[in-house]
Amino acid sequence: MFYETAENAHGLKHDPFKALVAPRPIGWIGTKAADGRRNLAPYSFFNAVSDRPKLVMFSSNGHKDSVANIEETGVFTCSLAGRHLAEAMNASSAAVPRGVDEFALAGLTPVAGRLVDAPYVGEAHAVLECRMTQAFRPVDIDGRESDNWVVFGQVLGIHISPEILRDGMIDMGVARPLGRMGYMDYCDGGAEVFAMMRPKAG
Repeated sequence: MFYETAENAHGLKHDPFKALVAPRPIGWIGTKAADGRRNLAPYSFFNAVSDRPKLVMFSSNGHKDSVANIEETGVFTCSLAGRHLAEAMNASSAAVPRGVDEFALAGLTPVAGRLVDAPYVGEAHAVLECRMTQAFRPVDIDGRESDNWVVFGQVLGIHISPEILRDGMIDMGVARPLGRMGYMDYCDGGAEVFAMMRPKAG
């Protein structure tokens, strides 16, 4: 089959685009507003883009609290969402009013970054501490701004739990990082694919 994306006339039950660009790493972004309120949210449009310097990016569909907080403070963290934290990660994705603490909502331990003033998930096997380098709205081929905000950050520090280190390397069989597949599906670095429905808006 072939279809032009302008018409989105694929004739399928659901748009296949995100199922084809998969698995996508999950950026579990921790931020703090200028007034000190914590925020935690997972983003499946996330990836590393450079090693020298170490840069990561995530894209938010809409100007959400994560982006607003980063614009205020210039910093964020990214916690590794492993299989053991899948349900907590999913709970933190709930659409809740600004100011609701997703760490508390998901039963997670907020830990202050060492180099940046932003919280991370204490139960995560690994964490990146980042300072924003760019934030912008990408444009389409006609130059129109999309409804997405893209944030790039330079990794200033990395936390790694000894639990996932084997012979000086990350053991992915232990870390089991979550990846977003299409629809409601996830994978955890192995052959297993499982589904999680997002929680209803609170």
